[in-house]
Amino acid sequence: LEFAHGKFPGKVKMEAFNPFIPLDEDASSLPAAFFALTFENDTDAEMEYTAALSVQNYFEEQCENLPLEKGVKFIQHKFGEKSPFTGELCVLTDEENVQVQSNWFRGKWFDGPTVFWNQFSAGDLPERTYETTGSHDIATTAVRVTLAPGEKRTVKFIISWYFPNNYNYWYEPLLDETGEHVTWKNWYATRYAGAQDVAQYALEHFDDLYARTKVFRDELWNATLPAAVVEAAADNLAVLKSPTVLRLEDGSFYGWEGVHELAGSCEGSCQHVWNYTYALPYLFPRLERSMRKLDYKYNLMENGGMRFRLTLPVGRPGGWDMPCVDGQMGGVIKTYRDWKICGDDAFLREVWPAVKTSLEFAWSDKNACRWDADKDGILEGRQHHTLDMELFGPGSWLEGFYLAALKAGAEMAQHLGEEQSAKEYLDLYEKGRKYLNEELFNGEYFDQKVDLTDRSILESYGGISTLNGGNILVDYWNEEAGEIKYQVAHGSAIDQMLAQWHADLMGLGDIFDADKTDTALNSLYKYNYVSTMRDFFNPCRVFSLDGDAGTVICAYPEHVEMPVIPVPYCQETMTGFEYAAAGLMISRGKLKEGESMVKAIRDRFDGDKRNPFNEYECGNNYARSMASYALLNVYGGYEIDMTRGFLGFAPKTYENGVFCAPFAVDSGWGSVKVEQKGAARLTLHGGSLQLRSIKLPFAPEAVYADGKTVAFAAENGVITFADGVKVEKELSIG
Repeated sequence: LEFAHGKFPGKVKMEAFNPFIPLDEDASSLPAAFFALTFENDTDAEMEYTAALSVQNYFEEQCENLPLEKGVKFIQHKFGEKSPFTGELCVLTDEENVQVQSNWFRGKWFDGPTVFWNQFSAGDLPERTYETTGSHDIATTAVRVTLAPGEKRTVKFIISWYFPNNYNYWYEPLLDETGEHVTWKNWYATRYAGAQDVAQYALEHFDDLYARTKVFRDELWNATLPAAVVEAAADNLAVLKSPTVLRLEDGSFYGWEGVHELAGSCEGSCQHVWNYTYALPYLFPRLERSMRKLDYKYNLMENGGMRFRLTLPVGRPGGWDMPCVDGQMGGVIKTYRDWKICGDDAFLREVWPAVKTSLEFAWSDKNACRWDADKDGILEGRQHHTLDMELFGPGSWLEGFYLAALKAGAEMAQHLGEEQSAKEYLDLYEKGRKYLNEELFNGEYFDQKVDLTDRSILESYGGISTLNGGNILVDYWNEEAGEIKYQVAHGSAIDQMLAQWHADLMGLGDIFDADKTDTALNSLYKYNYVSTMRDFFNPCRVFSLDGDAGTVICAYPEHVEMPVIPVPYCQETMTGFEYAAAGLMISRGKLKEGESMVKAIRDRFDGDKRNPFNEYECGNNYARSMASYALLNVYGGYEIDMTRGFLGFAPKTYENGVFCAPFAVDSGWGSVKVEQKGAARLTLHGGSLQLRSIKLPFAPEAVYADGKTVAFAAENGVITFADGVKVEKELSIG
């Protein structure tokens, strides 16, 4: 931010940040805000400038502002050190000429700011203390610098916080034998002794943390992609800096779906919502793998089904016993992706038994939902999903997830030497794939095969609906219309080929026939993309309105019959779904359509109509919006398989003959530059790469790794290094 005023003698710039450094999750998890104010004296006379940071004590009672030599610590005395409500804040600078006023004048009306401004503008902030503790007292830390004409100087401040204990406040209270809340430590409390300790560390490492954060920021914003695409990928990273997420005591990652003002929205690292999030697995892959480990350790039930929400503290028995198809099959797919990103067989072996059990639950006789009861590769049972209800009968959306999981499972089983399981999965995959492409494609798009008038479908399940504890017939049968509620039926669902989006991103190949995919994408754009919402009926949440454009969850063309009560949210525009559909469009060469879908979202969140850093859904800072980060991989045509030391780049678009964007795998991150004339360069900014082959859209004449010539062989676009190559700084190919 640059500040200017006609009467102010000088220039002032402020840079504010919190570390965001790919692969360095610890540096990126600091509970602190970093501020750097730069003064420039552009006058002909010597000038004295004062930077003053004022902070109010967060606590309401028994709180105190303690002056430090170069800052203030804000504490409270009401709660003990083990209480989930205890905490502190700190303001600190490392400058020399520091003045601390630990308490503003206590009074009524505007007494405090009046006295502060008069003293500050007069150039003096005398210390002020009170014998009694206060409530929400404000303190100021001021730094004075004297600059000669033309001189420039930067002043640094830190605001840090420290709330060491966490507890489950959103579920029924879990108390210990003394009646106190059962708590766990926030991760940072295992590394730092308090807010002042955090602030001191932040100041000592300020320059390094700033420099590494800025490198990523610059590489991201300098990507040669459409402006709306870069903005979508960058702005939604704010979710990872919001209260939507936290790290548990051992450093593992946990996420809500979103966040409300005073509470998280929808607990438990929800499997099906986090299916869409592609920022964490590439930028902080160890954290993403920690989600897999928690999920398979604590959510796998004895019958092989999985709870799709993790209850805290971990290990606590909880509800949500209804497994969901897209969440459970998505877990298999994400395990495959995470294994490819890290190339670590130890990780795969650790989770594989649970992954295998969860996959085979589809046809298990213990599966009361009877997903694939006759084991023919076709989902026909009661299928819970991310739109919060159940589908009955085969449909391309969830069938696609099942097939992708089977194909990924087969490759993982094959790698681990489980030949019989691999064959079993592939046989089911081929049967299901044949059915998907022959029976679920209606000539325009993929839909759902279900007889809405068949009440016996519901009767065959009986029992209790997990939606509201009522009987399933009450929840799903529309007596007046004589049909089943909440189904896609012959609608054009935005997620009808979602599994293909995942498959394209992780190299699983065509699950949907390529020609049918092409036709279905054209139809999806025709029917689901709405160029203006002014005349569009939406009885649900209004995420788009008036002249906004967007892609709706499920559309019913005029020539098909719409269920009386269709699939929930069908008229809504939810950005995570939209980004995934747009990504598949772009992946399959439909750049114009995909880009218009992305631009429609960013036009809605343009900073005027809505907050550009908060693409909300069920709560603010909604996790699903991070589907936007996958657009970088889509445009770059990234292929990643570190199990065999392989990377591939096939850009979809160039700017002045050049494609540039960040890339990341578990061992290293950096930027890739591919030139149409036949040259490429990988520049590492963190970690290293151990490669055995790389795929590029040209045949090279020479390869250099960190300035040294590397022997290679090239065939069909794949450049192979017989002895492998380790890259610490740069791989140059041309």
